[in-house]
Amino acid sequence: MCIFATTIINTIKLHLLKMKITKEITIEELIDEVPSSVKYLMDEGIRCIVCGEPIWGSLEEAAEEKGFETSDIERFVKDLQFLSDNPSGEKTFEKKIDVEKL
Repeated sequence: MCIFATTIINTIKLHLLKMKITKEITIEELIDEVPSSVKYLMDEGIRCIVCGEPIWGSLEEAAEEKGFETSDIERFVKDLQFLSDNPSGEKTFEKKIDVEKL
């Protein structure tokens, strides 16, 4: 097999192996697969580690428990997918504040 074909096959395998982040993902699976998600979630106000162990439930359940709305959860999924796809990538996430909640 030529080097070009091998590169294409490896690229396809990498693409297929990428973690798909959804609102249904369990917190345990999320932090296991995307360790940087712990800091991200903590910065957003979602405590995902208690006594060194991940909390139970899904990303959606954890966010709803803290009063986040559907649009916030969709943003979390998008941002966490970025972290999953770019583990060493740099990105500043925008934290949107609902002034009416203040």
